[in-house]
Amino acid sequence: METPSEEIKMEIGQEALKNLNSTRKWTMFLSVIGFIFLGLLIVVGVTTSTFLTAFKSKEVNLGVPESLMIISFIIVAAIYFFPVYFLFRFSRSARDAVQNHDKLKLEKAIRSLRSYFTYIGILAIIVISIYVIALIASGASMAFLKGM
Repeated sequence: METPSEEIKMEIGQEALKNLNSTRKWTMFLSVIGFIFLGLLIVVGVTTSTFLTAFKSKEVNLGVPESLMIISFIIVAAIYFFPVYFLFRFSRSARDAVQNHDKLKLEKAIRSLRSYFTYIGILAIIVISIYVIALIASGASMAFLKGM
């Protein structure tokens, strides 16, 4: 039996390298699209906030401060940045690993992919929790309104 300090050796065949390279191309495409979307999201947020501030009238009130709109766009962009960045890092490291047969770059690529899925998993848990809380709150408010 091997001790934990011993390293396990594993060879990667040509088919696995071909599949890794194909995956790398798609993740690079998705990360570039993600960065473009992030840029557009920030531009739309700044533009929306600027127009709402410039054309604000006392008669029409949105009920939401304009500064809160830009902050919400920035928060959404910050949340979306990390998975896009992890995909981009995976793509770069996987490219170097496939081209140079570099074990350290392959480990870095897999670590970036693990970070991506960890982040998405935590985000999914948070969103599901928010949905459950919203359903409970709406059910409680419906019970309250029914009693009136």
